[in-house]
Amino acid sequence: MKNIITKNLQLAFVAITILVGVTACEKYLDHDGTELGALAPTKIDDTAGAWKTYTSMSLSEFTVPSIVPAPAAVTSAQYLQEIAEVKAEVANINDERRDAIRYWNGGGILRWNQIMRELVAKNNLPPVENANGTYPIPSSADPDNLNGTGTSFPFSNPPYAARAYAYVSVAQYDALVEAMALKKQYNRKAPNAVDATITPVIVAAPKLASYPSEDAVMAAVTYEFMKRLFPQKADTLYLYKKKEQQKWFKLWAGVSTRSDIEAGERLGKAVFAKVFARFRTDGMANAVGTQAKWDSLTKRIEEKGEVAWKSMENAPRPPMLPFYGNVGTWNMDRNALTSISTSIPPLATNTSEFKAQLAEVKSYTDNPTRENIAIVHYWADGAGTHTPPGHWNQIAEQYIVTAKQSEVRTARNYALLNTAMMDAAISCWHTKSYYYYPRPSQMDNSIKTLTGLPNFPSYTSGHSTFSAAAATVLSYLFPEGATSFQAQADEASKSRLYGGIHYKMDCEGGMKIGKAVGDKAVLRAQSDGVQ
Repeated sequence: MKNIITKNLQLAFVAITILVGVTACEKYLDHDGTELGALAPTKIDDTAGAWKTYTSMSLSEFTVPSIVPAPAAVTSAQYLQEIAEVKAEVANINDERRDAIRYWNGGGILRWNQIMRELVAKNNLPPVENANGTYPIPSSADPDNLNGTGTSFPFSNPPYAARAYAYVSVAQYDALVEAMALKKQYNRKAPNAVDATITPVIVAAPKLASYPSEDAVMAAVTYEFMKRLFPQKADTLYLYKKKEQQKWFKLWAGVSTRSDIEAGERLGKAVFAKVFARFRTDGMANAVGTQAKWDSLTKRIEEKGEVAWKSMENAPRPPMLPFYGNVGTWNMDRNALTSISTSIPPLATNTSEFKAQLAEVKSYTDNPTRENIAIVHYWADGAGTHTPPGHWNQIAEQYIVTAKQSEVRTARNYALLNTAMMDAAISCWHTKSYYYYPRPSQMDNSIKTLTGLPNFPSYTSGHSTFSAAAATVLSYLFPEGATSFQAQADEASKSRLYGGIHYKMDCEGGMKIGKAVGDKAVLRAQSDGVQ
């Protein structure tokens, strides 16, 4: 099979991933990631205020005095006082603020996505079992484990991460659409365009209207969501620092006034409240289940005369979020989800076809090649990493940067990608719990996996489902990369077979389901008003 990248690059990535996995829990990675120059989009997308949002919103909800009132005239005493403040900030710029300007001027959505991936990796550590063999469940009410319950919150496993990426991306996109609508309505120029004596610190002066500030909108809506997703004290302090930097950097740079920023912050918080209302009621609270419910999944399969999945850990661990399949989807309704998720049943374990697939898994693990080992580890995305959804967010970043996209278009791309992958996770976990299928090493304990064994049922492969959905969406957004996206999805899928943790049917079924889920996101994209 032709590799997506060379073996040497793959092996180098493995080493880096291991290092990050070790260090991510000790400190923040606070690096630039992809090199981001000054944001100079090919299209400014100044008509984006008419694009379709994910949550039901109307502009009238936000054009009220308490949120985004009409701005003061540029000839008013209030505005002239703000101009004086801008001049003072530019005149007294220091190195720390220059660094913040360089960092955030490369693109706020991209920066927040990098930060999100870092926090997912830092928190992607499974809870350790208690002395009595039970496992603590992370609690958002005690994120720092001050009560000594045994674990901190969150455990950023793939389903949790997929949901986090999706909600933050949706909130950012919806907030920016509303900000663009208000910019068009009020059309207030940036301070440097009002007063020619102001020389901006940033290289490329903004071409958009200044009120409300899109950076303050992004900072507020993102911070409000992420401090709830990652509520440990150290994480929230880190996020607050980043929020304040993005909120104020254009004032320091001479291209936003205080009222631009304050209006943007109020708008961001108001949009957050709308999206968070969905977040609180989407069914995630019931995804863990109880011992009785876990036992019922096993009983239902055994009553059919089949072998039910069981935890292969020394101290058997409860299945990971077995009822995540009941969480609300973004791009399809419940009937479509059920139809897609159960459309391709796995083989019965007493058939010759199943035995052949089990033997194939053992053949790969007994005879690993250097190429296959590199592929397994490159796509592992296990504990201490940004998870499979994060991997595809990173892939998308490269194309967004190359395409020189506006903030709102970048937000839209991440919203499409991440809602598709959250839907993929929901579909996959619905399938896993519906069939509750045993892993290869459960059926043949002589199989020694080449990577970590996930603690949930085998059918279908999560990596395959995530990857097919992501490749489908990214192929629509960036058709020039379609061949590469599909090849990477195929390789990610096969990596799970090579590693001995999935049968071929798991991978093939996941790819088909993921493609169907991705198609639903593409249908949305085709009707959201974006040109």
